[in-house]
Amino acid sequence: MNLGKLNTEKVNPKTIGIDVCSSLEIASLMNKEDETVANAIRPQLPQISKLVDAAYTSIQRNGRIFYIGTGSSGRLGVLDASEVPPTFNLKPDQFIGIIAGGDEALRTSKPTVEDSESEGIAALKAYSITSNDLVIGLTASGRTPFVKGALQYAASQQAFTGLICCNKKAEISPFVDVPVEIDTGPEVIAGSTRLKAGTAQKMALNIFSTATMIKAGKVYKNLMVDLVASNEKLKDRAIRIIVEATGATYEEAAESFRISQEQVKTAIVYLLTGAPIEEISEKLEEHQGRVRDVLGGFGFM
Repeated sequence: MNLGKLNTEKVNPKTIGIDVCSSLEIASLMNKEDETVANAIRPQLPQISKLVDAAYTSIQRNGRIFYIGTGSSGRLGVLDASEVPPTFNLKPDQFIGIIAGGDEALRTSKPTVEDSESEGIAALKAYSITSNDLVIGLTASGRTPFVKGALQYAASQQAFTGLICCNKKAEISPFVDVPVEIDTGPEVIAGSTRLKAGTAQKMALNIFSTATMIKAGKVYKNLMVDLVASNEKLKDRAIRIIVEATGATYEEAAESFRISQEQVKTAIVYLLTGAPIEEISEKLEEHQGRVRDVLGGFGFM
């Protein structure tokens, strides 16, 4: 095995003297390298969009979206999977993040686990994967055995599979339905893939999960209309979203939020149409929560 051939493991000639730089010079070099990440993602947007479409199909079938990875990649998956449900009012088991070594590995590195394909298989077997699910592997190198084993097992269960990695022609890519290969190049510190590679994976996950939720009707205009208002800050945000969507005063928005039982979508449609709350709730369910479609049904465009 010669990992030195992978771009993510190569020495970066632009930062070869970083150990004798000033603090500002170090920061500037890192910032300059980070500027390349968004451009590296751009050619992979068609592939990411395929994963979005697969995720939307999975949600329509009451399936689940899994992220599975090791180390920094795994932590990023758990982070994204943890943030999606409260942001977009999903059940906690619709987006699931799995990291090699279990939750303890979120704080304490467990590098030996990533070398085992059987551990990756076992991690997914616990969730009874079906053909309705989408499983996305996260690995900077694109070759991690734990992730490879998990994805091959998912495919054997007829689940749709994807990969988000940071090397071209990755070893795992031939085994998945949609590989996303973001060529981030050598790191500022050779092999430290929590840097550009980690940033790229985080950005790709942001695009993937947010676009999926937009397609699922969780956004009206560019507003988070399905957030869970679980504390005072979020209740205030919910009311301000209603204000932005309707042009109502803060007080009017707060009252509609109250009578709609703190459902932002319902409050918006109520203020714009004046329709009964019960009817609005029925229409939202009928139109899978799409505010724009419900408003159209009431003749409000």
